[in-house]
Amino acid sequence: MTIEFTLSLRINGEHRRAPEGTTLAELINSIGQDPGRVAVERNLEIIPRSSFATLCVEDGDDYEIVHFVGGG
Repeated sequence: MTIEFTLSLRINGEHRRAPEGTTLAELINSIGQDPGRVAVERNLEIIPRSSFATLCVEDGDDYEIVHFVGGG
């Protein structure tokens, strides 16, 4: 029997849960966004896009994720 541990997060003010070991890139994909087209703030700190694939989310993290919109 495998017990899956989940983490409690806030994304753009909304409570969410994510499996333990989830990377930031996986989290971004799970909310339907492209990691290459977003800016992320974690606990009031801007996260470089180059870290998205290696940085694991942690219990209690608070994220603001904004996506870029083209236009003129």
